[in-house]
Amino acid sequence: MGVFVFLPLVLPLTAWPIARLAEQHLHPRTATRLLTAVAGVMALCSTLCLALLMVVGTAQLPGNPLPDGWSDPEVRAAVPYDEVAGKAAIPALLVVCAACVRTLWRHARVRRRGRRALEGLRGGSVAVVADEASYAYALPSRRGGRVVVTTGMLSRLAAPERRALFAHERAHLSARHHRHLLVTQLAARANPFLRPLRTSVAFAAERWADEAAARAVRDRRVVARAIGKAALVSRSAPAPTLAGLAAPGPVPRRVAALLAPAPAATTRPSVFTGVGLALWSAAFGTAVSAMSSANSAVTMVLILRAATPL
Repeated sequence: MGVFVFLPLVLPLTAWPIARLAEQHLHPRTATRLLTAVAGVMALCSTLCLALLMVVGTAQLPGNPLPDGWSDPEVRAAVPYDEVAGKAAIPALLVVCAACVRTLWRHARVRRRGRRALEGLRGGSVAVVADEASYAYALPSRRGGRVVVTTGMLSRLAAPERRALFAHERAHLSARHHRHLLVTQLAARANPFLRPLRTSVAFAAERWADEAAARAVRDRRVVARAIGKAALVSRSAPAPTLAGLAAPGPVPRRVAALLAPAPAATTRPSVFTGVGLALWSAAFGTAVSAMSSANSAVTMVLILRAATPL
């Protein structure tokens, strides 16, 4: 395996430039899908390599349940600095697994509590909660999900702004933005170097819904006013994997984007531009990460099979 087993742990750094440039130069829909895919692949690759290192580290511990042949020098020689890297991978992988399980558990708990709280409310795709607090968010479900909004939020918005709010939240549900947010949340837990992509995807998903709402109400300024008002009076969604009109983040940038012309959906940056170079850098890093983790996994399997007595 050599140094290839360590590459997926640091290659997410190659995606940092595109994480910010995608927000500015790509259509929000393209940026959301692209960054989610990059984050998901890189997180899987780095977790796989941590698992391979953990096998080497666990085999060195006295009383381990692994076959004795897995602790042979030939196996440990496949990993540079095997004694330190192997043992360090054990707590690192445990922390990653615990953080991912906690994120999934919290996401499931919030969705379960939300569905239970809305069981007694009438209405189909929209649930209006009698609450003076101002908030609105999209609560996904297998049947399409519901838009949750309080009377406090509705009382602070004019009729056109309410239509923009509902269009925004429905865009989150129809595009399944909670899946993109969940993938990047898990990716950031798996590898801290992927945190910039999580932030960028959260912003791009909101911009995607903003543009969908602007098309629905046919007035970009109305959507901009709704976002500004909601940001001033509301609190955020109950979990970072649920999207909402007034999600925390750079609201002034969202408003400025809505006051500008609509972004082109078919923009393809040239490779000789900054965003083009950043895009190819992220693609290269993702490809190398996938190949390195696959090569390391295959090599480790072959070595372990050879070291395992029949």
